[in-house]
This record gives sequence, structure tokens and C-alpha cells, in this order.
Amino acid sequence: MRLTDLVAAAGTLPFVSALPSWLSVDRRQAGSTITVDLTKTYQTIDGFGCSFAFQRANLITNMSDKTKQRQLLDLLFNTTSGAGLTIIRNGIGSSPDSSSDHMNTFAPKDPGGPSVAPQYSWDGKDSGQLWLTQEAYNTYGVRQIYGDAWSAPGYMKSNGNENNGGTLCGVTGTNCRTGDWKQAYADYLVQYFSPGYASMNSNGQQAADFIKVLYAALQAANLTSQVGIGCCESEGWGNQVNMVNSIKSAGAENMLGVVTSHTYTGGPSSVPVWLSEQCDLQGQWTSTWYQYGGAGEGLTWANNIYNALVSYNISGYLYWEGVQWPSPTTNEKMIRVDQQSPYNYEVSKRLWAFANWSRFVRPGALRVASSGGSGVKSAAFKNVDGSVAVVVISTGASASAVSVKLTGGNATAATGWVTDQTHNCESIAVTVAADGTVSGSVAARSITTFHIPAPPVPVVRSEESETRWRFM
Repeated sequence: MRLTDLVAAAGTLPFVSALPSWLSVDRRQAGSTITVDLTKTYQTIDGFGCSFAFQRANLITNMSDKTKQRQLLDLLFNTTSGAGLTIIRNGIGSSPDSSSDHMNTFAPKDPGGPSVAPQYSWDGKDSGQLWLTQEAYNTYGVRQIYGDAWSAPGYMKSNGNENNGGTLCGVTGTNCRTGDWKQAYADYLVQYFSPGYASMNSNGQQAADFIKVLYAALQAANLTSQVGIGCCESEGWGNQVNMVNSIKSAGAENMLGVVTSHTYTGGPSSVPVWLSEQCDLQGQWTSTWYQYGGAGEGLTWANNIYNALVSYNISGYLYWEGVQWPSPTTNEKMIRVDQQSPYNYEVSKRLWAFANWSRFVRPGALRVASSGGSGVKSAAFKNVDGSVAVVVISTGASASAVSVKLTGGNATAATGWVTDQTHNCESIAVTVAADGTVSGSVAARSITTFHIPAPPVPVVRSEESETRWRFM
């Protein structure tokens, strides 16, 4: 099942702060011309995005300065002046209150048991995520909203608390005094889509137990064409693969819309999935493009995305937080925003690294083969509209003259866009030769995207269009 609108996740595990070493791979290609073979295809790309969970959305939603509010939205979602992100990851609340950065649940009170009708209480805000999501949907055309439940409400869990792990009551291995809450929690998640730290533990068998119940609940609500199930937000890919294998064994794999995981304790296997969260949790805040190859630098993230898509066939790639207040002073956000007027903000080059991918590699694009190019590495994609995006990264200290040649297609026009130390996804000069070869310069230590629109469709003149009328 390929999702085009909403994705519901069943649960997650806590984060840790280790930065994965697998993302530093620097694969180089040889040759002066990049050859793109449109006939050889790989994975379908669902998109690129970030999270607004834990009340980060409120930074934008509650901003009284509407000019800066629009500037931030444009930076995140605009396809001509911003990153053009296409996936939003929201948190499905489980907290009984909204203190600190808690995400409040819409069912805060235990109804008295899993079979008793719940008392839903909507606040119309969803921790600021509702307004932001509506803006992204209506104004910027974002269609993939990823609802992520870090935990069930505490009264549905084995430890009686939304925090500190615990397990959903009723899954394999639990024996809760309050009963089996699988169906009640499935109904809870369906309701969300019909209009320390929060976490919950689950192994593959337990996840499969709940997936079957949740899928049936989505079917009963006629939501399976709009809402899919994502699982399982593991800390690392080794554990995620083990969980997926257990889900397969339990016969629940076909009920999943997408497999999701983080990379904090290891990189992915060959399973085609979403990398649903990654960031630099340890480095001091930086907005620079390149200084020494640090974990928070923009060029590092251009390479991180390349490795995920090319080396591991990832279909969706999400940063942790799109916006966040200055504290902590780490790189877990792409834009740092003050909480008080005048709402000063600083944009990191990580956002512009995303822009060179997300603005031109749109949802539904197919990754196609690319090879060649001296001192650079490339990834190529054919979009649903027939356009082709060729993303080229240079990690060398000097500029390179690059030509792009299509096999299985022909370029009649092209544009080029560069992000480096002094440019933020800005236009560069590109030429197209008579044989369709696209040529341009790739700056030192940069990411440059060549966008080749689909050739115009020839106009076929019908007999009727040739008729000449004479009025008497």
C-alpha cells in the first residue's frame, strides 16, 4: 500500500543521543559526464519532512507577528522560496495536561474500563499542530500527515503511566488488572483521524497483535484509503528489522502502510522504509554549511540524505524538529525561533540541504540510475509529471564542470540550483545542447540540483481545427 494522504503510527520508543556512523559514507564516481538512465528504476520516493511534536508547532501557530509566521511557513513548505517539505510528523497526545512540552490527550479520563464508552475532549488545537497542518495542506499542498503516537494514555498501559515504557494492556505477554485495551486504543487512534518522556514498549508479536485490531477499526470506519498504519519507530534498524520479521510471521505485514524507524542506534538494512527521525542531538547549534564536516553542518545533511536514498533505498526522510526554541543549544531543529516578540529566528543550512532534495524530488518520484561525474556523486529521479531531478554533491575544494546526459529521454530545457556557504538553493546558469546534454558548474563543497522539465507534448492538429469558417 502506497500512502498519499495520512499515515498513522502505532507507537515509538525513546531516543538516545548517539549520532550514527553509517551516514558518513563518501561514495565517489568517476568520469566527466553524469549519465542518467531513466529505464533503470529503484524505490519510489514518498517525500521529505520534519516533526512539529511536543508543542513545537505552537511556536508558529501562536505567533502574533503574522509576517514572521508566514515567513516560517514559507521556509518550511514553499517550493520556490523554501524547503518545499512534503511530510509532516505530528504527535498524537497521551498526556493528561499541556504543561511543559506535553502533548495532551483528547481522552484524559479513564472511562472505567476498556469496554466503557470513552469521554473524548477535543481542544481544537492539538498542541498547535492542527492549525499548522491545515495551513500546510491548504496553502502549500502537503498531503502526507504522519500521526505518531509515542504512547497510549497511561490508564491503557501495564504501568499505568504514559511515561517510562510500559506496554499496551491486552497484547501478548501482558496481564493487566484493568483488562484488554487493544480495541479501545485502536478506536482512540481512529478518532484522532476522523476529525520523563512519553513512550511505550512493544516487541514484534505485540505490535502485530495491535496492528490487526487497529486495521480492523480503520476498515470499520472506512478510512483505509486515507489512513495507513506505520510501525514501529524503533531506535535503530537492527531492532526494527527483527520487529518486522515478527510482524511478517504473525501475518500482519500486509496491514502496514509504511515501516518507520530512527537511526540513533544503527542504520537501516535493505528494507524499503521511511527514516522517520534523525538529527544531531549532541553538537552545539550551528547554521553553517561547511566548516570541518561537523554533524550539524548543512553539507553533512546533504550527504546524509544522499546515503539514505542511494545506499539504503529509503523512501521517506524526516528531520526531527522543523522549529524549536533556542534551548537546548543543539542541532535538533532546522530553524531556531525565539518564543517571545520580536520572534527572532535563525535558519540553519540543514534546511537548505533539504531544499535541494525536496523542492525537486516530489512525492511519487522514482529513483533512477545515475553514474559518472568527476569529483562528485549524484542521484537522479523521475517525477510523476515527467520532469527529472539530478542531485549532485561535491565534497571537494574546487568547482567542477558537469554535464548530464539522459538515456531513455531527452532534455529540451533545464534549470540549476545550488546550496553552499553563500547560496540557499539559488539559481545558476545552465545550458542545454542540441543533443540534450545539460551542462553547468557544481561549486566546491556544494549540493546542486539540475531540474529538467518534461519535454512539451506535441500539438496534434485535428481536421476540425483546420476548418476555415466563412460568414455570409
